[in-house]
Amino acid sequence: MKIPFGKPLIDSNEINVVKKVLQGNILVHGPKTEEFEKAFSNFTNSKYSISLSSCTAGLHLGCMALGLKKGDEVIVSSQTHVASAHAIEITGAKPVFIDSNLKDGNINVDLIEKQINSKTKAILIVHYLGIPVDLSKILKIKKKYKLFLIEDCALALGSKYKSKHVGLYGDFGVFSFYPVKHITTIEGGMLITNNLKINKKILKLKSFGYSKTFNKRKVPGIYDVDHLGINYRMNEVSAAIGIEQLKKFPRFIELRKKNFNEYVSILKQHKSYYSIIENVDPEKICNYYCLNLVLSKKYIKFRSFILKEFKKNNIGFSIYYPGPVPLFKYYKNKYKSKKKDFLISSILSEGSISLPIAPHINLKQVKYICTFLLRVLKKISND
Repeated sequence: MKIPFGKPLIDSNEINVVKKVLQGNILVHGPKTEEFEKAFSNFTNSKYSISLSSCTAGLHLGCMALGLKKGDEVIVSSQTHVASAHAIEITGAKPVFIDSNLKDGNINVDLIEKQINSKTKAILIVHYLGIPVDLSKILKIKKKYKLFLIEDCALALGSKYKSKHVGLYGDFGVFSFYPVKHITTIEGGMLITNNLKINKKILKLKSFGYSKTFNKRKVPGIYDVDHLGINYRMNEVSAAIGIEQLKKFPRFIELRKKNFNEYVSILKQHKSYYSIIENVDPEKICNYYCLNLVLSKKYIKFRSFILKEFKKNNIGFSIYYPGPVPLFKYYKNKYKSKKKDFLISSILSEGSISLPIAPHINLKQVKYICTFLLRVLKKISND
C-alpha cells in the first residue's frame, strides 16, 4: 500500500476546461482569471480578490504595496514557511521573529508587544496548519500601535475566526494553491482585501506597474508605466483549474474532517507518545490541513527512525516546518539568532510528524497509518 502525503484530485472536469482554454487563443489576461477571482470573493466574502502566480508573490506584492523598506521592521512568526520572512526581507525591511505557542503552533501573541518599537511597521501572522491566530488580541495591538496587518493564509483556505474568513482581518490575506493544499491550480495564489487602495496598487504592481491593465487599454500595446512592478500574474489554465477545484472544496473539507476525526479517535488513547495539535476554540473554524503530532520529549530523538520506517513502508508524511526560520543559515548568520529565543518553535520543528488527511485517502488507510505508527512507537518503547 502506497499512501502519499498529498495528491491533487484532478478529474475530467479540470481536464475538459483546460482543453477548452488551450483550444482558444487567450492564455493570459483572459476571462478565466476574472471568473476565478469573482468565485473566490464570493467564497471568502471579500470585496476584492487578485489571482497571482503564487502565494509568495502575493506576500511580496503586499509588502511592496504597504511601502516597506530598509529601516522598517515587521513582526513575524518564527514557525512558518520561509516565504513569509523572505517577502519582508526582499523589500529591505527586517523580519523580527516571535516564538510560537505549543497549543496550536501559532505566534505567541503575548510576546509581540515587547518587540515593537518606532521602526515597527507591520505584523505578519501565519495561520499555522490552518488554525486561526487569536485575532482579537492581534487587532488590539494593531490598533494601539497603528500597524499594518498581513495574513499569511497559505494553509488556511476555509478557516474562519468568529464566522469571518481569515485574510479579511488584516490589510490583506494571501492563499496558496500549491498541489498539496486544499485546492490546487498546479501553482498559484490569491490575495484578498477589502481595501480599495491596496487592491488598485497590487493590480498595477503584479503587472509590471502598467498604467492600464490589458483589458482597459483603448489601443492594444499602448500603455505607460507609473509604478515599479513585476510579473506575478496567474495564467488562464491555472485559473480554469482553480474554478473547478473551488467547486469541490465543500466535499474536500467533509472528507478531511472525517479523516482527521478518525486519527484523533485512535491516537488520543496513546498520548504518552505525543500531543496532537488541534483546534479547541469554538470561535475558530479550522480547515483540517493535516494531522500534526508532536512527539513527547522522550521520543523526539527517535523521529528520524520513525520517518525512515514510514518512508520504507510507503507512508507519506511531511514536517511543518523543518526549523524555525530565524535558525535557517541565511537568517541566523545575518541576525545572529539564538535557539534559546525560539524554544517552542524548535520543539515543533524537531518533534512534529505531519500525517495525511486529504481526500485522496480513506478511513481504512487512516487506520492503517495509525496502526503502523503505534507499532513503531511501541517497538521503540520496548527496546
